Amino acid sequence: MSTRGIFSNIARSFGLIYSFDKARYYYFKNKNKGNNKRFLEENPSIALPPDYLMYESFQIDYKKYYNDSLDSAKELVEVFGEYHKLDNISVLDWGCGPARIIRHLPNILGENCKFYGTDYNKNSIKWCQDNIKGIEFNLNSLEAKLPYADNSFDIIYGISIFTHLSEKYHYDWYNELLRVLKPGGIMYQSSHGDNFLVKLTEAEKQKYNRGELVVRGQVKEGHRTFTAFHPNEFMEKLFKNVEILEHIVHPMPNDGSWVPQDAWVIRK
Repeated sequence: MSTRGIFSNIARSFGLIYSFDKARYYYFKNKNKGNNKRFLEENPSIALPPDYLMYESFQIDYKKYYNDSLDSAKELVEVFGEYHKLDNISVLDWGCGPARIIRHLPNILGENCKFYGTDYNKNSIKWCQDNIKGIEFNLNSLEAKLPYADNSFDIIYGISIFTHLSEKYHYDWYNELLRVLKPGGIMYQSSHGDNFLVKLTEAEKQKYNRGELVVRGQVKEGHRTFTAFHPNEFMEKLFKNVEILEHIVHPMPNDGSWVPQDAWVIRK
C-alpha cells in the first residue's frame, strides 16, 4: 500500500494539497538555488521561464530542465521518424507549458517544418510568445477546442497531459486532437502506466486492475496535483478507432529516483 497515496488523498479531502505542493515548490527552489545560479552564469543566453512555470512542467533544476528536455526532444524525433517522414511537416505540442520540449524542435527538424504549441496556462503561453521565436503559440481553455482546421498536423504529441485530466476530458481531448491530425499522421501521448502501481492505494489498485482509469481529483483539473493513472485496457479502449503503433514501457531506474511514464504511439 502506498503511504504517499494515502497521504495525498487525505490532503485532498481536507483541501490541503495545494499548500503541500507549494511547500514542495519552495523546498526544491531553495535546494537547487546554488546550482541554478551557476547555470545562469554559465549560460546567460538561454531563456528560462520563471521558477513556478518551470516547476509546473518539470523540476526547478535549470540544467536538467534545459539539457534533459533537449534529450527528450531528440528521443521524440527518433520515434516520429520510425513512422513518418520528417520533412516539411507541421508539429503540435499539446500542453506545451513553457515550451520545454518544442523550443528544441526547430533546430532538430529544420526550419522547413512548422511548429505550434498550445496550453491552457495563460502565463506559460505569454512567456512563450515573448521568449521563444519561430513557433506559433495558442492559449486554449480546459474545454477541448482548438483553433486549427481539420487535418492540420502531421505530428501531435502530449507529454504528461492526459495524466492530469478526468475521464471525460480524455475522450473529449482525444477526439479533438484526432480531428486536427492528418490522415496517416502520428500522435504520441504519455501516461501513468504500470510503473505507477507502487504509488496507488489498495483501493486504487483494485480499480486500476479492473482496467478503469484512476483519478485523484478534488483540485483544479489540469493542475499538476490533479492526477490520473492509466491501465493498458483503458488506453487501448481510448485508442480503439486508430492503429496503435507502439506502447513504450520505460524501465524503472535502478536507484528509484523517478518513475518513468509509458508512451503510446498511434496513427490516424
